[in-house]
Amino acid sequence: MNTYLSRRQALGAVAALAGYAAAADAGRFHLARFSADVTPPLGHPLLAGATITPPARRIDDRLQAIGFVLLTPAKPIVVASVDWCEIRNDAYDQWRQVLGEAAGTSADRVLVTSIHQHDAPLPDLEAQRILEAHKATGKIFDLDFHERAVQGVARAVREALKAPAPVSHLGLGQARIDKIASNRRYLGPDGKPRHDRGSASGGDPYKAQQPDGTIDPWLKTLSFWNGDQALCALSSYAVHPMSYWGTGWVTSDFPGLARRMRQAEDPKVLQIYASGASGNVTAGKYNDGNHANRDVLTRRLHQALAETWRATRRVPLESVHFRAAPLRLEPRESPGFTVADLQKNLSHPDPRKQCLAAMGLSWRKRADRGHVLDVPCIDFGPAQVVLVPGESYVEFQLLAQKLRPDSFVMVLGYGECAPGYIPIERAWEENDGNLRDWCWVAPGAEKAMTQALRTVLQPR
Repeated sequence: MNTYLSRRQALGAVAALAGYAAAADAGRFHLARFSADVTPPLGHPLLAGATITPPARRIDDRLQAIGFVLLTPAKPIVVASVDWCEIRNDAYDQWRQVLGEAAGTSADRVLVTSIHQHDAPLPDLEAQRILEAHKATGKIFDLDFHERAVQGVARAVREALKAPAPVSHLGLGQARIDKIASNRRYLGPDGKPRHDRGSASGGDPYKAQQPDGTIDPWLKTLSFWNGDQALCALSSYAVHPMSYWGTGWVTSDFPGLARRMRQAEDPKVLQIYASGASGNVTAGKYNDGNHANRDVLTRRLHQALAETWRATRRVPLESVHFRAAPLRLEPRESPGFTVADLQKNLSHPDPRKQCLAAMGLSWRKRADRGHVLDVPCIDFGPAQVVLVPGESYVEFQLLAQKLRPDSFVMVLGYGECAPGYIPIERAWEENDGNLRDWCWVAPGAEKAMTQALRTVLQPR
């Protein structure tokens, strides 16, 4: 991992920021928009090699990292949304550090969110090094490709900063979406909770007939404007972003396809999409896994994106404040998750078990040293953008909105993804099956998450 800018990169960053400095007197806020291709090569592992998903064997559509740099009287703020499944541990650190250096800001002011498509890469650099050191057959990520991808996004950031545009207004819009999201949890015929309604129902009519459950039905779009010209639209909706997966066919799935449709309709406005806190929310009620449903879900999401735009109201951008709350999540110590158990599984004959063990050990190395995550918030006054880690359950998104009921609160999920699922306590009590392997945090995370959200969303 490169921890410092090269001389040429440093000079490039200075030159890029000079474009902003020259225009600083024109207004208090400026926006630089960027995008870069982050499509993996054929043969690259998808979903960290940790499920039945085969390596990439065809490219259905290109993956992108899309975002903006908001230049303020204080240090710049970066937001980047990536068409990858997750970004974990030291890989996440590298994204924040490298993009922060490119934008002339500190890593803590860089918000990186993964959209969480499953037929997509999932980097954890230390986990990959652990596998290589143990000569395991499992493979999580190609380290050279990761470096190329991150540096490519950094180049796009530096290029964008050569010509930032003034920002005078925010746009706030939302639309209700029907027939996409449903909670994994539903009641079985015996009246007992089940948690197995995944991205596709598999054609089970009972699952499709049950209520949506706890979801956030609102798609939100926050936009930046220079007078009457829209510059950028950031949209967020809480649902797992898969129609079907496990094919090895690399895709941005229905959120990426809907985003592209909106981009084609208005090329001057950069479209950014993020998945909200949706660890326990999928399309399973409305999706049986038939490949034709990808187009159905794409059209429904695209229609909602267009509706948020029609519903957008503009307000003057008068202030931008950044703050972050510390978040300590205790590592899981139940059987199968102790350091000894994880190390033992590095020699398991199943490569999937090896990859899960390596990711668990990568997290434990940090957590056991007292590692603290953060929950960052960009506060615009009438609106707040909050980034939560991992596969946070949707209840945390609903809590964030409840904490600021008179404001436009947008929650981005899948920040630092090392913890995996971050459930509410009820999920443990009901023996939520999703917590069997893709959750590296101990019970008690709900209290810590609640405190972090309360801290970061306190009105100034």
